[in-house]
Amino acid sequence: MTSDTGFPHPDAATVPGTDAGTPTSDQLKRVLRRVFESQIPNYGDYNLVLATPGLDGETGFYVLGYRWRPAEVVFAPFDAVSLAGLEVPTSVNTTNLSHTDELDADAYEVGTSTGRIFQFAVEPQAVLPAAGAEGGRLLEQAADWEDFRSFVDSYLELA
Repeated sequence: MTSDTGFPHPDAATVPGTDAGTPTSDQLKRVLRRVFESQIPNYGDYNLVLATPGLDGETGFYVLGYRWRPAEVVFAPFDAVSLAGLEVPTSVNTTNLSHTDELDADAYEVGTSTGRIFQFAVEPQAVLPAAGAEGGRLLEQAADWEDFRSFVDSYLELA
């Protein structure tokens, strides 16, 4: 996600050819970056991707921050409709990582030593549900997705 800031509410502009109030991909990125930055003290150290539910029955959406050194992922859960943070983010690093698995193409599981398990997907194009609208809001993250795939290949070897 880009580090652009300062844009007003995500409904301030629309994607051409879509319903009024539908934010563009770049606007969604800015809003999700603010969700992460408002909760993480050293947020500049992290690359960000949108993590969506990884398996049938999963419902969690996360702004997922990751960094190579020290190797760490931070799960910042948020409400996919309101784009508001839901709870304190969870950091997973070499001190509390119990396991990592690739469940399917672009779907992963990360577990902590305290028993918390995150199942999620990171895809080049992610869709967030929209309140009262059919379809959803599209977030383009192909470049970020490629970098995350490189990171996760090394992260899978840590546990």
